[in-house]
Amino acid sequence: MTTLHHPEHNATLALTMALIEKPSVTPDDAGCQQLMAERLAKIGFAIEMMPFHDTLNMWARHGQGKPLFCFAGHTDVVPSGPAEQWHTPPFTPTIIGDMLYGRGAADMKGSLAAMIVATERFIALHPEPAFNLAFLITSDEEGPFINGTPKVIETLEARQEKIRWCLVGEPSSGKQLGDVIKNGRRGSLTGHLKVKGIQGHVAYPHLADNPVHKAAPALAELATTVWDNGNAFFPATSFQIANIKAGTGASNVIPGELNVMFNFRYSTELTAQQLEQRTCAILDKHHLDYAIEWTYNGLPFLTAAGDLVEATVNAITHVQGITPQLETTGGTSDGRFIAPTGAQVIELGPCNATIHKINECVAIAELTQLTDVYSALLLNLQHKLSA
Repeated sequence: MTTLHHPEHNATLALTMALIEKPSVTPDDAGCQQLMAERLAKIGFAIEMMPFHDTLNMWARHGQGKPLFCFAGHTDVVPSGPAEQWHTPPFTPTIIGDMLYGRGAADMKGSLAAMIVATERFIALHPEPAFNLAFLITSDEEGPFINGTPKVIETLEARQEKIRWCLVGEPSSGKQLGDVIKNGRRGSLTGHLKVKGIQGHVAYPHLADNPVHKAAPALAELATTVWDNGNAFFPATSFQIANIKAGTGASNVIPGELNVMFNFRYSTELTAQQLEQRTCAILDKHHLDYAIEWTYNGLPFLTAAGDLVEATVNAITHVQGITPQLETTGGTSDGRFIAPTGAQVIELGPCNATIHKINECVAIAELTQLTDVYSALLLNLQHKLSA
């Protein structure tokens, strides 16, 4: 195990380590945004802190009146889990071999550091760029996502402040930095189903009404239904039961109620309303006495082509010598709140093999490569708009 004696030799590594040291478990920012704000203010960014309830957000902007490029990300991290299971303390950034360990190293403090350093480089070369730059940073991405990016976007929309291009620094890469760009995400819709029955003694089933028995065929049909076949960018919509609860815990009591939580990850082939209608049609078909509540976790979005995808693909090809794949797989991100404003949105960050895990880590070389890719992306946009 070694520690870094001269972190100033790698600006991105040094900043990543400084951010990891701050235990910003969601929704606590723990001073991360202040550190970022100080760096951005020095290169001409106007800093606007947007606290909403328990969440701290930062909107930092450089310039007015030109098309706006935005780096988006989050300073909050998931809890570390049992600290004794880590090789090193989760909030003590530590280098072992060619890897940097610490909670948030990959998700996504490494990306935040790369964004800052790449922007510093770019502004040094182009003090008055052909486009404006911004940072949208929240401390509520890993949590309930209520008082973070959605609130900032609501504020920006109210004052007609539009983002044209947005790069979210989520860890998108698989086996190699830049091998995957997320150019969209599936929608997420959660259903909370309550099926009503009549509680009774298992020895007298004719005096009760078992909601588990009644609901089982409907749940089986929901699980086997082909909702769509996806399309060129999205896999087929999936239905998954996440939790089932019924009964009193006693073996001789027929439950009076069944509670089921399920989730759809859906493509652009369907709307949330269509999924709701088709779900209820199946439940009605099986003559269930039920109630259902829906939670909208995010709409699907797609950035299939355009300036941002082109500039990013070219940047990765130039820096890494590979052609990235465009994918929409995986979970949700804050991009789902930004895309509905009309912005082109992509996600690009380091490899995601250790995110949310014990001993989360990032390759030190990836931090340098990611900074170079972000820098090349900004230069590509500059050249395109200046041509």
